[in-house]
Amino acid sequence: METRVHPPVAATLRLCLHALLLGLLALAAVKAVSDRVPHPGAVVAVAGALAAVYAAGALAPVVQPRTRAGAAWLAALWAIWLALLVLSPDALWVAFPLYFLQLHLLPMRWSLPAVVVTAAAAITSFLLHGQPVSPGTFIGPLLGAAVAVATVLGYDALARESERRRELIDELVSTRAELAEAERTAGTLAERERLAREIHDTLAQGLSSIQLLLRAAERTLPADAPATPHVRQAREAAQDNLAEARRFVRALTPPDLENGSLAAALERLSARTTDPSLTVQFAVSGTPVELPTPYEVALLRTAQSALANTVQHAGARRAEITLSFMDTSVSLDVVDDGRGFTAAATPGRTGAGGFGLPAMRSRARSLGGTLSVESAPGQGTAVALTLPLPLTVGRTGQDAA
Repeated sequence: METRVHPPVAATLRLCLHALLLGLLALAAVKAVSDRVPHPGAVVAVAGALAAVYAAGALAPVVQPRTRAGAAWLAALWAIWLALLVLSPDALWVAFPLYFLQLHLLPMRWSLPAVVVTAAAAITSFLLHGQPVSPGTFIGPLLGAAVAVATVLGYDALARESERRRELIDELVSTRAELAEAERTAGTLAERERLAREIHDTLAQGLSSIQLLLRAAERTLPADAPATPHVRQAREAAQDNLAEARRFVRALTPPDLENGSLAAALERLSARTTDPSLTVQFAVSGTPVELPTPYEVALLRTAQSALANTVQHAGARRAEITLSFMDTSVSLDVVDDGRGFTAAATPGRTGAGGFGLPAMRSRARSLGGTLSVESAPGQGTAVALTLPLPLTVGRTGQDAA
């Protein structure tokens, strides 16, 4: 016989139960011999049989709570105990450990009636043996049954609570590990984006300006001027280093931008977000131009955050992402037909990954752009990010035209 849980307290209680039952059987056998009751040999034999059956069941692995083997073993114990009750009135004290066995091995709808029948059998045996009747004759077995029921129910409640706490601790440990991993990943991506932005805003822009200045100087110098080869060599070195800086920037871009353009990344984002309850469409307006990495990161992260808000809070059925290229600016619009909200009352509304409205506005300000949010209860939400195009991007677009 095994308990449902195996902490040290359960093992101690199980050993106490074994000692109690075997001790009471030994007491009944000794009193039968010393008090010269009728058939002392039969009392000793039946007590020994009961102890042997109990020991066999306690050691058998098949005897488990709420199983047929457990119920059969308990029925055998109860039948032998009834025989012992007929031979000796002292056997009624064995009812107390039997209460615990019945409550442990049987379902609650059967264990409580079994405890009541066992208490009634103990009281009846005492009366049939002609023992002096007193209030204790009835109170003792009934009080013992009540104590056994309260003890087992209380222990079961404590065991369930302990199990719930163990599961909660396991969940907290697992969640903490996942959170730490997510924070590490987010920190890595944020640092990559910061480095890409710093390289673009300092080295790449500086090398681009040097290249333009050297090209202008080369155009103004005569072809046979002594400085012309040196200026050309310096311009080519600046051009090579600019290309290398841009390769560094591309290597530090977010994974979503590694395998294609910003438009392709937004297209994949729309496809991933679309499900049976929400349709997300993506469109490009104007002539696409190559954007600096910080611009692409800001536009992509804003789209991700706005769509996360749509999925988690808006209850929308349709959303549209529009990337618009204009002469001097680029804009991103994310519109949904959800329940909307009062924008002024919820400035800290956040989306997946922690990119809320404050983070979107911070990205826009860092690039000299603006973020606007239009929403009202029941009227959906529109998020618009507008970034001014750098002069080098505008010049590249004009040259291509």
